[in-house]
Amino acid sequence: MANIYYAQPLIGLIGPALHMGGQAESLIVTLTQLGYAAGLLFLVPLGDLVENRRLVVLTIAAAIIPLLLAGFAWDARVMLVVSALIGVTSVAVQMLIPLAAHLTPEHQRGKVVGMVTSGLLFGILLSRPVASTIAAFSSWRMVFFLSAAAMAGMAVLLSRKLPHRQPAANHHYFELLGSLFTLPLRFAVLRQRALVHAACFAGFSLFWTGVPLYLAAQFGFTQRGIAVFALVGAAGALVAPWAGHMADRGHTRAGTILALLGVMLAFLIAALGAQIHSVLVLALAGIVLDSAVQTNLVLSQRSIYILALNCVRG
Repeated sequence: MANIYYAQPLIGLIGPALHMGGQAESLIVTLTQLGYAAGLLFLVPLGDLVENRRLVVLTIAAAIIPLLLAGFAWDARVMLVVSALIGVTSVAVQMLIPLAAHLTPEHQRGKVVGMVTSGLLFGILLSRPVASTIAAFSSWRMVFFLSAAAMAGMAVLLSRKLPHRQPAANHHYFELLGSLFTLPLRFAVLRQRALVHAACFAGFSLFWTGVPLYLAAQFGFTQRGIAVFALVGAAGALVAPWAGHMADRGHTRAGTILALLGVMLAFLIAALGAQIHSVLVLALAGIVLDSAVQTNLVLSQRSIYILALNCVRG
C-alpha cells in the first residue's frame, strides 16, 4: 500500500531531477491515485473469479516492474506513465481485506478487518517518513528500488503463507464490472459509505500532499524534518482496531458522525497552525485527521463486507 504514497514527500526532489514544472510534479501523485482507482475497478473484481492467493501474488509481483522503472526514470514522461502503473498494481491489499473478512466469523469481523486495515494504514502513514528518510541518506530513486525488492520478498512470502481460497464463480468478468454501477442503485449503504469516505479521503490527500511543500517553504524543513513530521500521522492507524470493535458493537452511525466531525476539526486546527506558525499545531491536525479517516474506513469496510456476505447467504 505504501507504494502509492512514496512520491508525495519526494515530488520536490523528483521534479527538478526530471526537469518537471510545478503542475507536472503534482501529476505524479494524481496519476498514481488514478492508476490505483483503475486497479480497484478492473483488477479487484477478479477476486470473485480467480483463486485469491494466486491473484494477490501475481498482482504484487506485477508491481516490481513499474517500481524499477520509476527508479531508473530518465524523463518526465516515463515517470508519469510508471506512476500510473504503480497505482494499478498496488491494489493487492484490497484483495486481502475481503479475504480476511471471508475467513472470519461475523461477530469478530469488524475487529479482524480493523486489525488488517491498521496494517494497511501503517503502510500509508509510514510511507512518507520512510521515503523522506531514504531520500535524505541516499536518493529518491533508491526508494523505488528498495520497494521493488520488498515486493519481490512479499510475493514469495504470501505464495507460501496465504490461505487458498477459490471463489464460487457464477458470474462473468464483465457482469462483475457492470455490478459496480448497479449495486449502488440497489443498496443505500454502498452510496452512503462511498460518499462519506470520498469526502474523508479527499481531505486526507489534500492535507498530506500539501503539508510537505508547506513545511519546506514556510519552515525550511529538509527531507529529514518532513520525515519526522510525517511520523505523527502514524498514530492515526492505532484507532483502526478500536473502530472495528465499535462497529461490532453496533455503533457505526455514531462512529461515522465522529469521523466526519474529526475531519472538519482537523482542518480548523491546521488553519490555526498556519495562522500562528506552529508546527506542533499542524502535527496535531495530522493526528486528528488520520484518526478520523481511518475510523471511517474501518466502519465502511465492515458495513460493506457484512452486506456482501448477507447477499451471498440470501
